[in-house]
Amino acid sequence: MTSSLRWKIALTTTAVCCAVAAVLGVLVHNEVAEEIVGQVRKDASRDLEHAVAHYTYGTTHGDVNSAVDPPGLPEALRRLVARGETGSMVGERTGKPVMWAAGPADGKALAVWLPYGATRDRLREVDTAILASAALAAGVVALAGLFLAGRISRRLTTTAAVARRISAGDLDARVGYPAAGPEERFRLHDEVRDVAVALDSMAASLQERLEAEKRFTADVAHDLRTPLAGSLAAASLLPEGRPKEMINDRLKALHRLTEDLLEISRLDAGAERADLTEVELGRAVRRIVAATGLPVSVTVARDAVVLTDRRRLDRILANLLVNADKHGGPPVEVSVDGPVVVVRDHGPGYPPGLIERGPQRFRTGDPGRGRGHGLGLTIVAGQAAVLKIGLRFANAPGGGAVTTLHLPGELPPAGS
Repeated sequence: MTSSLRWKIALTTTAVCCAVAAVLGVLVHNEVAEEIVGQVRKDASRDLEHAVAHYTYGTTHGDVNSAVDPPGLPEALRRLVARGETGSMVGERTGKPVMWAAGPADGKALAVWLPYGATRDRLREVDTAILASAALAAGVVALAGLFLAGRISRRLTTTAAVARRISAGDLDARVGYPAAGPEERFRLHDEVRDVAVALDSMAASLQERLEAEKRFTADVAHDLRTPLAGSLAAASLLPEGRPKEMINDRLKALHRLTEDLLEISRLDAGAERADLTEVELGRAVRRIVAATGLPVSVTVARDAVVLTDRRRLDRILANLLVNADKHGGPPVEVSVDGPVVVVRDHGPGYPPGLIERGPQRFRTGDPGRGRGHGLGLTIVAGQAAVLKIGLRFANAPGGGAVTTLHLPGELPPAGS
């Protein structure tokens, strides 16, 4: 893109220079030609006056080329003289260019002529000089345009690369162009630097907000963990009955939420590291489905052995299955085809915002997908990033949410 911009700027400046050079060249050519040719016409008119004077008094002269109705006189000039007028024009005589001047004399055309070859050669030299100057100017401007456009292009390339790094999650990336100081206020305005400074400012502000959100999430989760443990222990001492069941149910839900928040805080901090081991994907999926106790059908088209973290893979698939059962609609289906695992339900599907931007904590999107804190899919996305699993959220053409996992590290079959 930037190289295209560089060439566009260079070509535009060159085209403008060529257009200006062409206009100036035409103006200079016209001015010079009018002056040079005008001088020759003036000389021809003077010689014609001498010739008319000599013709009137019947005398002869040897310093002027003149004749009455000479051969080679242009027809246009003959017609002009026939109307009683005097004029001049460029023509030829004996195959050589001359400047003709003619006037009426006793009903005939009295004409004089001057050599015009040297004048024509001079005009050509002037045109050659104009073209050479225009070509030189266009070349210099093109090189200058390429140089200046290259500088702009490199700075824009750097800014775009930093923007891509920020969008990919590297919030420490900065362009690093210094902001304009007070001493530079009288200089030309630098829009590229303004864009870079604005990008750095936006990244810094975004980083501060996200860091504050991460700290808040971690602090809340840690502060809740200790009193929750005490509350669970105290609830276990209550007498059996419906009140105890309700309290334990709510405390367990709050405990799960706290653990989810702690897990998200660790993922945000980049503290999670994968413990890779060989896993038979088909068997692992069946085991995870059985552990959830949910009515889910499993289809293994082609089994595969992958190098992944068994615990994190369990967490990802369990969250997807619970999310499909809670927010989707039956039947829930899981298929395994090599290193690709697809989880599908037949409910209302994912909301458009989740498909476009990915899962966001404390946002469940479409109310039709039920209630929740939006943490399950957020954990799925975070753990998938740790394992470098390709994750895609979509909706099936016939309805229902579809989540596709593409696991890396597929190992060749044994004995191959």
